[in-house]
Amino acid sequence: MKKLLIIMVLFCSFCKANAQAQELEQLALNIEKLAQFKQILTNLKKAYEILYGGYTTIKNISEGNFNLHQTFLDGLLKVSPAVQKYKKVADIISLQLQIVKEYKAAFSRFKNNTLFRPEEIEYLSKVYSNLFSKSLQHLDDLATVITDNKLRMSDDERLQRIDQIFTGMQDKLVFLRQFNSNTAVLGIQRSKEKNDVDVMQKLHDVK
Repeated sequence: MKKLLIIMVLFCSFCKANAQAQELEQLALNIEKLAQFKQILTNLKKAYEILYGGYTTIKNISEGNFNLHQTFLDGLLKVSPAVQKYKKVADIISLQLQIVKEYKAAFSRFKNNTLFRPEEIEYLSKVYSNLFSKSLQHLDDLATVITDNKLRMSDDERLQRIDQIFTGMQDKLVFLRQFNSNTAVLGIQRSKEKNDVDVMQKLHDVK
């Protein structure tokens, strides 16, 4: 009986010691988990600070770039004196005046030539009117290119555009002169044919 009692006391002591050991082990685990959780929170805080700092930096940079970009764009609205004094600007205006002068003179001659029928005169009028309108469009384009706050273009782009307008105006003057020449040739041919008919009529005394 005494032996059994001793065994029971020893068993209880063992259970108690075992329970304490488990509690200590659990406590150690809890402490370790707490430390890990604290480290996780620390890492998250650092990550947030990095992200926020990066976002702020990017935001500031982007705003700075936008301001620079806007300044650059505003600068493109200004026309430099070099562009405004470009020789072809005056040449374009001179070409347009030449077009007007030559088409008016030619149309006046053709209109007073009885060898051209009314419908032909009307056709000539439409051709000249269309040509004049397109030459005015070139002048409008030129005015837009050399005027501040109209277009966002660099000086090189403006000069290239002026060159294109100059070429377009040249082409129209070349067309006008060729058209006038062809029409004049037609008038000469008709005049010659009429003269030939008149001569034949006189020879045969049928007039």
